[in-house]
Amino acid sequence: MSQHKPSISFEFFPTQTQQGKDKLIETFDSLNELSPSYFSVTYGAGGSTRERTLDIVDNLCRRSDTPIAPHISCIGDSKAQIAELLDRYQAQGINRLVALRGDLPSGQVGMGELPFALDLVKFIREHAGEHFYIEVAAYPEMHPQARSFDFDIQNLVNKFNAGADTAITQFFYNADSYLYLRDALEKHGVDTTAKPLVAGIMPIINATSLMRFADSCGADIPRYIRKQLADFGDDKTSIRQFGFDVVMRLCERLISEGVPALHFYSMNKTQPNRRLVEALGL
Repeated sequence: MSQHKPSISFEFFPTQTQQGKDKLIETFDSLNELSPSYFSVTYGAGGSTRERTLDIVDNLCRRSDTPIAPHISCIGDSKAQIAELLDRYQAQGINRLVALRGDLPSGQVGMGELPFALDLVKFIREHAGEHFYIEVAAYPEMHPQARSFDFDIQNLVNKFNAGADTAITQFFYNADSYLYLRDALEKHGVDTTAKPLVAGIMPIINATSLMRFADSCGADIPRYIRKQLADFGDDKTSIRQFGFDVVMRLCERLISEGVPALHFYSMNKTQPNRRLVEALGL
């Protein structure tokens, strides 16, 4: 194993209940002991969790000096609404954002004034200059709505050219898909040392929810993983141990290939995120 040590970060989603919020704070305190470079907080379709996101961001900012990076999505929101949010975050001392197109809320017609993440990145730079460090999404296995793989890669290149600092990948279990995307960016003139491609890591905790996530976002679950999870049925202990081994091997391979950072989709859980980070010596 190489001596190179990637940085780590974790993603949370806003919860609906007070009990969920208390649990999230507990998880935050535990994962924060691992010295992550930041935590990100998601934002629902069309800002549907806007108030909950703002509440969690406020809470976490007060608890610790670890940077908090709120997700900000543009689909269905007006420029005025986004500008207001940017001003609020700037006043709060937040200087890191995850800029996404977002999902169209059900029943909504029309994409709004900023229909794509590329438009959002441009707008953030126009409105706030260099204040924010901007992360965007990348798809090692192609965005489910992209016209082609080349089109999707060019879109990511355009986001970097418009001012994005880093891209975080959708989760994946095939390291080669990450390496292919990184090589493709280099061929398109993106210096991935200066503009890193962060690997998004999804621990395997529950087979059903994993399949649901994968189907909704176009991530590929390799056949051997699907088969093994199906064989385990309701045996949660075996699923978790198998999931841990799969993700551990993936992370080891990525680290040996010089991945700059690992971003864990924590699902608001302490384990197995903590177990993975500790086992990897990070």
